[in-house]
Amino acid sequence: MEDDILTIEEVAKYLRVSERTVYDWAQKGEIPAGKIGTVWRFKKSEIEKWVNERLSTSSRPEEPKQSVIVKNILSPDRIVFINHSTKRDAIVELATNLATAPQIKNEKELIEEILKREELMSTAIGRGLAIPHVRLASVTDLVMSVGICKNELIDFQTIDDTPVRLLIMIVAAYNQHSYYLQTLSFFSSKLKNKEVREALLNCNSSLEAYNILTSE
Repeated sequence: MEDDILTIEEVAKYLRVSERTVYDWAQKGEIPAGKIGTVWRFKKSEIEKWVNERLSTSSRPEEPKQSVIVKNILSPDRIVFINHSTKRDAIVELATNLATAPQIKNEKELIEEILKREELMSTAIGRGLAIPHVRLASVTDLVMSVGICKNELIDFQTIDDTPVRLLIMIVAAYNQHSYYLQTLSFFSSKLKNKEVREALLNCNSSLEAYNILTSE
């Protein structure tokens, strides 16, 4: 009987990892896979054998180290100019925008959890920047939105008393811990550059801001 042929999405659900992780494993030859044209396909029997071999040696597939490529996790329509003056309103507006991304399956959960995370500890990191972030089981892959605030958000607890004007919201799946931390670090480092921050604040369009964030 011919093997069932699985897609990346089906393998990701079976292994409970992200589709990006399965894609990276296939690209590196770490998981049995083949291409039909330009599309990866997997034999169910080979995947089951691969999993059993991993389990029998008490080793589980690890999330591969990934480079942060901004254009893969951000699009111009997820860059928002915010007119609110309070932290809560600004975060809710940005989370509502982020919930339009296909990787987000539960808008209500996202808003509740991102606010809960902010109440637990401020995500403001100084220099007028805050990075609200959370990992959720309902998220299928890491994704982000950016908020450029027209008004100062003075109710963030900042470490340098500088009002927040830039919000970088990052949401990931539970099993993307290392990629999640890597992405947080990437944007924290990139936006330490005063010229980059000022350029974003002076943008007149989402596309202009997107080009700044995706430039090397």
